[in-house]
Amino acid sequence: MRLRALLLSCTLALAPIAGQAQETLADIRQDMSILFVELQRLKRELSTTGASAVALPPGALDRINAIESELQRLTSKTEELEFRVSRVAEDGARRLGDLEFRVCELEEGCDIGAIGQVPTLGGEVGAQTSPTPQPAPSSVGTELAVGEETDFRRAEEALAQGDFQSAADQFAAFRETYPGGPLEAKALVREGRALEGLGNTRDAARRYLDAYAGYPDDSAGPEALWRLGAALGDLGNLAEACVTLDEVAGRYPGSSEAIAEAAAAKTRFGCQ
Repeated sequence: MRLRALLLSCTLALAPIAGQAQETLADIRQDMSILFVELQRLKRELSTTGASAVALPPGALDRINAIESELQRLTSKTEELEFRVSRVAEDGARRLGDLEFRVCELEEGCDIGAIGQVPTLGGEVGAQTSPTPQPAPSSVGTELAVGEETDFRRAEEALAQGDFQSAADQFAAFRETYPGGPLEAKALVREGRALEGLGNTRDAARRYLDAYAGYPDDSAGPEALWRLGAALGDLGNLAEACVTLDEVAGRYPGSSEAIAEAAAAKTRFGCQ
């Protein structure tokens, strides 16, 4: 209990700092946008429509162009920094979620299925406390990076062929190469399946939790949740397994396949 309180204190202590940083970045970017618009207006004022007896100061337009270029560069840097801060916040929440799950494993009577969501380090709801979450928000709709789909399919082929070690290695490398990408949740689930094929059920459960807790709205969410419940049951945590499997129908009422798999697993474990 003391460790859980310590984790909660860390979350509360860090959240305001990250929140202020993100808000400040947003304010800076907004100010830059306003300045950029004003520069455009000024440039139009300096553009002549015909002959004029008024002479512009030497180099005035060049100086404005230089300022505009610098504003564009700073805006780009600000957006990059904002993205990095967001990624750090999401990763921090996932790590806290993993620690919370580990604490729950050590505490007698702890209900994994009842663990709530850990807000990202900034206030937004992100990772769910259970075996680590990713985020991140789901990246559905984000354009795939060059080679991302090809690498994912190559890893999937290894999994389909039963080459579990190669598949696990490839999916782990895929997630390192394309962190937080559109296929992150699916890669976590596939890596978990490969680890299960290798007999490493505990690490597989953590991958399923990462996928579900980090990307609950991703299409891989239902599979991640029922596989997490099944893995917990295989590890001997029957009470936690049954609670987790019960959650599938409630969280994903439209996923008939996941619901059926969860029901089959509940029967196998003798859940009431």
